[in-house]
Amino acid sequence: MKKLVFILAAIISFSSQAQNSPKAEKLLNEVSSKVKNYDNMVIEFKYALENQAENVSQETRGDVSIAGEKYVLNLMGTTQMFDGEKIYTIIPEDEEINISNYVEEDANSITPSKMFSFYEDGYNYEMDITQNVKGREIQYVKLTPKDSNAEIKNILLGIDSQTKHIYNLIQTQENGTKVTITVKSFKTDQPLAKNLFTFNEDRYSDFYINRLD
Repeated sequence: MKKLVFILAAIISFSSQAQNSPKAEKLLNEVSSKVKNYDNMVIEFKYALENQAENVSQETRGDVSIAGEKYVLNLMGTTQMFDGEKIYTIIPEDEEINISNYVEEDANSITPSKMFSFYEDGYNYEMDITQNVKGREIQYVKLTPKDSNAEIKNILLGIDSQTKHIYNLIQTQENGTKVTITVKSFKTDQPLAKNLFTFNEDRYSDFYINRLD
């Protein structure tokens, strides 16, 4: 589930990174600034994972509802909810729920609500290729972790040049695994249920609840 936040083709090397980096920063800031003005976002996406060396390939769909810091993420039969304080991971197949505190300083605690601003700390970025996808101009920005020991090799963030919305995210890990998240539907300011981000323990009386806090 954590891979979603880091991630949502040929790579052209630019001869002058210093010249392109300010353009990349400006574009990323435009994306971040725009989504911060929405009351909420409801996003449907395609999730694909591939590792050719390990002969691993899987594809599925998911959705996430985001309002401020709070979110509900559905992926691979699992629901993860963040109510602003605790993270609830609900696994119906195992009838199990894991409850943990969100720690702001924990690098592994990046949430879907931060997927539009995670780049602000810990990454170098530069402009990459531009592609035409069904009439849409998608400008890619390449992000490289500053930490040389990071599991992530790089991230390609595809941005719709007109709407300034994220089209897709391609994360390549050092072990060769590639995770691609493609946005299929992006809706804003939706009429969400008041209790959408509230965990109701009574609904899961038959589940084993594992409190990790």
